[in-house]
Amino acid sequence: MVDILCIGEPLYELNEQPDGSFLPGCGGDVSNVCIAAARQQAYVGLIANIGADTFGEKLQVTWRREGVSTKYVTSKLGEDTGIYFVQHDATGHKFLYRRKDSAASRLTRDDIPQSAIADASLVYASGISLAVSGDLRDATRHVIEVAVANGRTVIFDPNLRIALWSLDEARAVTHEIMKHCDIALPGLDDARALTGHTSPEEIVRFYHSLGARIVALTLGADGVAVSRGDGVKTIPGETVKTVDATGAGDCFNGVFMAAWLRSGNAVDAAAIANRAAAHSTTAYGAVTAPPYDAFLLKPKRMLEHEPSHD
Repeated sequence: MVDILCIGEPLYELNEQPDGSFLPGCGGDVSNVCIAAARQQAYVGLIANIGADTFGEKLQVTWRREGVSTKYVTSKLGEDTGIYFVQHDATGHKFLYRRKDSAASRLTRDDIPQSAIADASLVYASGISLAVSGDLRDATRHVIEVAVANGRTVIFDPNLRIALWSLDEARAVTHEIMKHCDIALPGLDDARALTGHTSPEEIVRFYHSLGARIVALTLGADGVAVSRGDGVKTIPGETVKTVDATGAGDCFNGVFMAAWLRSGNAVDAAAIANRAAAHSTTAYGAVTAPPYDAFLLKPKRMLEHEPSHD
């Protein structure tokens, strides 16, 4: 039995450095979430396919090192692990993907371990898993159906990738999925595009209206707006020297879930996750800088001039 069970698309990351070289690492939004949560001492499991190739092997090594259960990760002979490149310029980071027909995209509902879902405390999915392929979309829907049928808490991040599908399709599918979710973890830019609303308060009300009882809307450098349906609490952003924001939202999601499992307090969990997400931007790579629980549980005054763990 795991605390948090996630479904999605792991990817191998190649992150461009200032000298033009590429830093290799583990990526893909759902994998980033798993690692961030595992660093908070949550027991996390991943449902995914990867290729039986060098990149897949490296992902497995990382998950084992981080304490992420790979019981439901399948290495597929003759199939490829998707990869992506991160490039940086004055406007921020940009992604270039090589994932078409990857092993992850071929995950089907027949691959889903239903008993594992019934035993998990939290079940997590994202909009990327709905957009990558028809098979993975169907499998993700099935995971959520099984979780709801078994009374599990479902957490969802719309995580919009407009390169993968049209905005109209993304709206229709993610809004329908959100009707079955307990906790919504949208990002501000994605939510504005998907909902048509502008202000955090309007967006939070919209996701509550779809059925989410808790909404934690990440605001980038401006922090997070969190609501349990009784008003919006805005937690200001943390001041850090940002190097690479890749995976910051994923870090927030993973830490939020782990902290919420510990305390049951959404505002406290959002505050801890907000701090973690900020510090995750202080180094290159999606999972280089997301901090460990020992770092986040220190008093804030001790953190102001202290780097996070590698």
